Amino acid sequence: MRTIDVNMIADAIAEMCVQANLSLTPDMLAAIGGAAKSETSELGANIMGQLQENLKIAGEERIPICQDTGMAVVFVRVGQDVHFEGGSLKNAINRGVRRGYTDGYLRKSVVSDPLLRENTDDNTPAIIHYEITDGDKVELTVAPKGFGSENMSRVFMLKPAEGIDGVKNAVITAVKDAGANACPPMVVGVGIGGDFEKCALLAKKALTNGLNSVHSYYEDSDEFKDTTGAKAGRKQPDAGYLEELRKDLFSALNALGIGPGGMGGKNTVLGVNIETYPTHIAGLPVAINICCHVNRHVRRVL
Repeated sequence: MRTIDVNMIADAIAEMCVQANLSLTPDMLAAIGGAAKSETSELGANIMGQLQENLKIAGEERIPICQDTGMAVVFVRVGQDVHFEGGSLKNAINRGVRRGYTDGYLRKSVVSDPLLRENTDDNTPAIIHYEITDGDKVELTVAPKGFGSENMSRVFMLKPAEGIDGVKNAVITAVKDAGANACPPMVVGVGIGGDFEKCALLAKKALTNGLNSVHSYYEDSDEFKDTTGAKAGRKQPDAGYLEELRKDLFSALNALGIGPGGMGGKNTVLGVNIETYPTHIAGLPVAINICCHVNRHVRRVL
């Protein structure tokens, strides 16, 4: 059993909130650079140049990439051999968000009640997703989510017979409807399977993975390690089709011509990330969580 003081969690979260809002991951920087070089629309290329200049200034002057520094979304993967001491884990995470947004001079965008609309003045509470895993490590992912793009996200409860074509149509519909409102070029997180809330969580989590990645539930599941009883003889599903689906969606979405800033061009999306999960025989849930061109997230293992 490993003991971790929750103050260590608070310190890490505070640093990560600032880091995520001031700099991008290498794959996002590379994608933006590639889009700037490949954009054939004169106006679109100009906008991509402005986005690159904005990133340069943010890095040099240590100021936020975007004025909307988002609502803090925190994914916490806790090894089952970890014991926390020093207080509540949830309170420590929110304490870290509070310090990061206050000391880091980041915009406070959270209201205490969705209808009364009074600002909490410190960007808490965070949206926290917990997962118990093997081992004695704690993996933290902080993903500030601005609501220009968040508001454009969708959930479709498809019929199983709609299949892959139905999934493609749902994603294309969501991105087409988002248009310029999601600050393109976008990154599109797609969650397929589970139920109503699970597919939405998959789509949000997909945005924190490497750009243009696919992930099946079975990739890190130990379900097929058990060769006894009811599981005997079952084969792990072949998820190879997901990469083809990703490529098809990437091409179809960029063919929409929305372009940088919604002004037209060949770069409507920088990436499509897909996560899947088993589902019920009567359903095919699909969620699309859209992110603007910054797609901010930071991951740290303690």
